[in-house]
Amino acid sequence: MAADFTGFAIPGFRQAFLKGSESMLLVGCPKLDDADFTINRAKLKGGNIDMFCYQCEQTAQGSGCTNFGVCGKSPEVSDLQDLLIHITKGISMYAHRARSLEASDPEVDSFVVEALFTTVTNVNFDEERMEQMIRRAENMRYKARKLYENAAKANGLTPETLSGPAIFELAKDRTGLISQGEQVTPESRAKKFGEVIGGLHDLILFGLKGSAAYADHAQILSKRSDEIYGGFHAFLNFLSKESFTEEELLGKAIEAGHFNLKVMELLDAANTDAYGHPEPTKARVTPVKGKAIVVSGHDLRDLDLLLKQTEGKGINVYTHGEMLPCLAYPGLKKYSHLVGNYGSAWQNQRNEFDEFPGAILMTTNCIQKPKDSYKDRIFTTGLVAWPGVRHIGPDKDFSPVIEAAQAQPGYAQDAPEQFITIGFARSTVLSVADKIVDLVKRGKIRHFFLIGGCDGAKPGRNYYTDLAKSVPEDCLILTLACGKYRFNKLEFGEIEGIPRLLDMGQCNDAYSAIVVAEALANAFNTGINDLPLSLILSWYEQKAVCILLSLIALGIKNMRLGPTLPAFLKPKVISYLSENLGLKPITMPQEDLKAILG
Repeated sequence: MAADFTGFAIPGFRQAFLKGSESMLLVGCPKLDDADFTINRAKLKGGNIDMFCYQCEQTAQGSGCTNFGVCGKSPEVSDLQDLLIHITKGISMYAHRARSLEASDPEVDSFVVEALFTTVTNVNFDEERMEQMIRRAENMRYKARKLYENAAKANGLTPETLSGPAIFELAKDRTGLISQGEQVTPESRAKKFGEVIGGLHDLILFGLKGSAAYADHAQILSKRSDEIYGGFHAFLNFLSKESFTEEELLGKAIEAGHFNLKVMELLDAANTDAYGHPEPTKARVTPVKGKAIVVSGHDLRDLDLLLKQTEGKGINVYTHGEMLPCLAYPGLKKYSHLVGNYGSAWQNQRNEFDEFPGAILMTTNCIQKPKDSYKDRIFTTGLVAWPGVRHIGPDKDFSPVIEAAQAQPGYAQDAPEQFITIGFARSTVLSVADKIVDLVKRGKIRHFFLIGGCDGAKPGRNYYTDLAKSVPEDCLILTLACGKYRFNKLEFGEIEGIPRLLDMGQCNDAYSAIVVAEALANAFNTGINDLPLSLILSWYEQKAVCILLSLIALGIKNMRLGPTLPAFLKPKVISYLSENLGLKPITMPQEDLKAILG
């Protein structure tokens, strides 16, 4: 896909995001124009600059965190994460060349995925753990180099002499590593390549981080793909180059979107092969009497292992956040002590965990700084880490979590029953596709709204609640990811037995939504863009970025995105997406509904 950026201007698109309406107001964010978007730490922080990170939606001032991460990430951890990515590029430079000679190493492949995922927002906040990852990366780079050199010699070839991340020599101590990390930040790329090139580089990189999260979930369930591992190496090898053009980077971003579809398909197979296809399920959202553990994150296997280890111990287990869809998987809901969902989306966890009378397990991202009130009863596992929080290692012995739960009071009595219905993944929706098509043809269903994506703490996300409540009664709402907590406890009714609100699962389940959209398009003998379907998306972190890239790669037009625009998307890129795909900012619910429905 070629793109000519020559003379592109941005006709108020970014301003619409940053000025916009009340629903998109950024508290404390100055009014910005194109000239303000050059990354400049000294300007942003009066010369007192400690870090630069702009990979999530809540980044400071809508431009970049320069002193301390809004997420809680320290400058030291930020720099170490940037350094880890730099060295991981070096691993892939060798692994990519080795793979072209039919040589690969599963340990190297898995590590690259883990390294990328480790740097996703709200995963690893622990300086010591980050240093350990960097030292592992150094060893993996050596292993990948020997793999390539041996493969080259076996094929009668002279190995290439590589540079950049392939030979970057790491400092001997943590202070030195942190200083080195400052040399390879997004800011340094913007200074080297210019803000458009730097932003496009980071768009691809952040998308790869999101894809790596999905690939990691899959490999934990023993689903691996040489094609996908090779893809990660190829992309990182590309990003290690010393020069780029805007056109080739945009083409690579589209390619990364297609790549992510394959990754999400692999994860879908991993989850459904292990635990069956989600099925419509009434999930309890009020507490049950007894000792309690709440599990948050995205990793199904961790929940499964905990459920096995808590059987017969008198402990009730609750899902939280993106774990809610687990209650609809046959292989998980079979456990009688998996009693329901507690709380809401990730950004509310500090208050919700404070009030929870049991132990807490964080399996993947979205940990926040724990309050002292529950720091002694929250645990991390997998790639998640917070300084001072007890970590469950790869042996997955959850005994400390169980002991902590038994030491807490639990719930003294049952709360009044309240349920929501979940589990409308692709297999369920497609099983009634004929009925849905018939309802559309008879005029009973006028339009489909996919209102999905991340939730977050910034003001403006009430837009999604107000929009869902305002959708006419002859329209269906499909939703997925934690943004659904804005409205998933509301009553929307049915259309001839079809619930008007169809909860399709986690952000991980975006593949389901795409499959459903393609099936409906086939049923109507038309393209996805010709369906009575509108996508209104919210984003927060890098998994949302890779999904957006996939939707762009599919050529889906007229999507609405909010509550704010990614800081790494520069005006030229925004202009291209606006003019070619009709990507729009959210405005006001009634205004957007009028534009969609007429």
